Amino acid sequence: QVQLVESGGGLVQAGGSLRLSCAASGSIFSMDVMGWYRQAPGKQRELVGAITSGGTTNYADSVKGRFTISRDNAKNTVYLQMNSLKPEDAAVYYCNAEVRERWYSLRVAYWGQGTQVTVSS
Repeated sequence: QVQLVESGGGLVQAGGSLRLSCAASGSIFSMDVMGWYRQAPGKQRELVGAITSGGTTNYADSVKGRFTISRDNAKNTVYLQMNSLKPEDAAVYYCNAEVRERWYSLRVAYWGQGTQVTVSS
């Protein structure tokens, strides 16, 4: 089994910054794509950004230029640096990772428990 634990959420004023972290632990042979999703009340969960094991990134148009995703493969950790936060960025942010537990295993997607980001105007 694999566990993803997020941290770094909280309350920030509009225009401020937060950095989210997500650390994976457990039976991990390799981690492929890692990403951050968010879900606001009454809305569907949406992709914020993702990063491959090689460092290729992609972002939702709404966060391009403001958010940066990065990862530390040695620590099995992915980060989301969020700058110039807007009230519409408020949501529960979830970490996602595609994990192979053994060299012969299929990739399995795991989710963190979520961390709340609140942005005051």
